[in-house]
Amino acid sequence: METQPGYKAAYAGSKNFSQHDVKTANANGFAAAADDYMERGIDLNEQLILNKPATFFFRMNGDAMMEDGIFNGDVLIVDRSIRPASGKLIVAILDGELLVRRLQRNPTYVELLCANKRMSNIQLHNFDDRSHVWGVVTCVIHVLERSLFVTKNKSEFNQKDKHGKVQRFY
Repeated sequence: METQPGYKAAYAGSKNFSQHDVKTANANGFAAAADDYMERGIDLNEQLILNKPATFFFRMNGDAMMEDGIFNGDVLIVDRSIRPASGKLIVAILDGELLVRRLQRNPTYVELLCANKRMSNIQLHNFDDRSHVWGVVTCVIHVLERSLFVTKNKSEFNQKDKHGKVQRFY
């Protein structure tokens, strides 16, 4: 699949992570009854990514979708191979800006719906080169306890609010 400059596919090659069976041990030496139901570890790549070459990751910037539970700093998994339909959460390009909105198709126009009462919905009467759907959001990763993550570059978790004040997300 062809990508636009500035966007990278989630997988440029193989990113295999080993999954291990977890066995339990009892002090008396007998296997636990739950071992009959044991399965290999959960592979998030298998669970969350439907089409590897068409899958991209974005970090949400802003609070336009906060009433849908999508917050500033959340990671969005976006699949470009899914057909955008009414009701789907999409990434749209509008005048060169990436927006996350809910798509609502009407007979004569398309509406990009916000999930924030302080913001307005956007009505478009046609999509063109300046405005189009880029992909469909398939998953949102919302970290509950950011202090658990230690990064060398903490600036990726630092976002400025509309007044220019830095909000720390770690």
